[in-house]
Amino acid sequence: MRVVRAVLCCVPGALALGLLTLCAVTIDHRPPPGQNRADRSAVMPAAALPVRRAAAAGAHSAAVPRIVPRTAWLEDADTYHRDPIRYADHVDAVFIHHTDSPNGYDCADVPRIIRYLYAGQAGGKAWDDIGYNFLVDRCGTVYEGRAGGVDRAVVGAHTQGFNQNTAGIAAIGTFTEGTPVPRAMTDAIAAVAAWKLGLSDTDPRATVRLVSSNNLSRFPAGTSAEFLAVSGHRDGYETFCPGLALMAELPGIRDRAARLQGRL
Repeated sequence: MRVVRAVLCCVPGALALGLLTLCAVTIDHRPPPGQNRADRSAVMPAAALPVRRAAAAGAHSAAVPRIVPRTAWLEDADTYHRDPIRYADHVDAVFIHHTDSPNGYDCADVPRIIRYLYAGQAGGKAWDDIGYNFLVDRCGTVYEGRAGGVDRAVVGAHTQGFNQNTAGIAAIGTFTEGTPVPRAMTDAIAAVAAWKLGLSDTDPRATVRLVSSNNLSRFPAGTSAEFLAVSGHRDGYETFCPGLALMAELPGIRDRAARLQGRL
């Protein structure tokens, strides 16, 4: 079982149409004073870090899903100031979120919804960027979230204490108990998880060990904890995110991701 110093930060977003939600308070957009020094020392500058790909013989890679680029929803340029992008060396786990926003949207309107989420996080809360690495809508379309390159191990702001060496995937909507979760959405989440974890040859069904970077997570700073490679936000932080309905879908998402890696 490998030990991974990861900081999974799953940020439930602002409500579409500008409403900020309870889930959003969990974003770890910058290290608290005196904390995360170990994280900063482990993060490599962009110029020094090559893209890591699962190219070795026998590696379990998966196809890159179609990802709508950040420019499709951000329009001309970044509206808010961004701190320098930080990179880890690879992704060993993904954390699943929901944005805690309305479910009955038209998928053609998703770029506008993401702009509202971005405005709530980077604008209203002065975070360095949108917290999630990827967002997935009810029609199964995957969007690039946080800047830095979809094929890079961009350090996000989605799961307090566990952002490094992880990726945050947000389902656009609210998935409390009893809420239907579209199959197109869970298939797309599985495809992103299979691809990102395949770059480090990580089985989506595996257990990984992560070390908390601060005391705001479920685990005190420096504590080593076990997570499934595809976990929910609530596994690392005291929150309802990603909702009980989406949490119930995670076993199936893990299995589908493993199949996409050729493991079944």
